[in-house]
Amino acid sequence: MVVVGRSEAKTKAVADELGVHYFVADFAHLHQVHTLAAQLADHCPRIDVLVNNAGAILGDRHVTADGFEETFQVNYLAPFLLTNLLLDTLLASQALVVQTSSNAARLSARVDLDDLDNARNYSPVRAYGNAKLELVLFTRELHDRYYEQGLSAVAFHPGGVSSNFARTSRSPVGTLFRTPVPRLFFQSPQKAARQLLRFVTPSPEDSVVSGAYYENGKPRTIKAPPIGPQLWEVTTTLLDLNKG
Repeated sequence: MVVVGRSEAKTKAVADELGVHYFVADFAHLHQVHTLAAQLADHCPRIDVLVNNAGAILGDRHVTADGFEETFQVNYLAPFLLTNLLLDTLLASQALVVQTSSNAARLSARVDLDDLDNARNYSPVRAYGNAKLELVLFTRELHDRYYEQGLSAVAFHPGGVSSNFARTSRSPVGTLFRTPVPRLFFQSPQKAARQLLRFVTPSPEDSVVSGAYYENGKPRTIKAPPIGPQLWEVTTTLLDLNKG
């Protein structure tokens, strides 16, 4: 097992508690994702499960040094990049890829292939929903393209979690997370993590449906335009993954 985080101190603390190795990477910088992929490939000759758990809902629109809107990059582009850089190992390992999505994928998403950077009519909530729907579409494409080669993929909504998520966001969601509501009504991080573990170590009655999006432990249909293949191709072009 290897844990990855943005904060050196926090990631090391978790790794030390678990007695495992760790790496540090900030998904707002794609060169760090490339470095992370190389580190993981060197350290992990086999990868049974890859969990793409990074996520953020921001405030004002911000473009990263890589030239992408930050919500789009952190929540979708970087996990897409990491997964594809590790694809050979994942296929050889017949791995499971788990994407932490959100019900925002069906509540606030309006994915436009001509405006993936959210330059038009930007809002933090819509940008977040778009990225989480893009993760769902990515999950479906991983299944369609690689399931017959042994790779499985799922996306899931962990539910409301009482955590520091979004507290610094200048958005309606950030305002909510700065109130007592999450502490009073949302689930603990430990309980939310158990939903993730259901995919990693499923019981016989919790068989994993590859390509599915889950809410409350069950597959749920999201009405989305059939743009998964086009989104994949556009994304690989944006990330220069078509070269070579």
